Amino acid sequence: MVWFYERQGSFIRCETRTAANGSGFELVVIQPDGSEQVEHFDDSATLAKRQSEIESHLSHDGWTGPFGRTI
Repeated sequence: MVWFYERQGSFIRCETRTAANGSGFELVVIQPDGSEQVEHFDDSATLAKRQSEIESHLSHDGWTGPFGRTI
């Protein structure tokens, strides 16, 4: 799943996916400058908690969203 957050014409992209090695999950955050951060999680509950934390921080910092897209 992919989500976008927007602020003044800039976008942050967040993506959740199954880990490349097939064990667990990954949360990818791509900043407007293209820099990428990948976090690994063993279970979906921990991943969901982290997603919620990120969404709260982005909202607090003036980003709107999430705007979703399934790929």
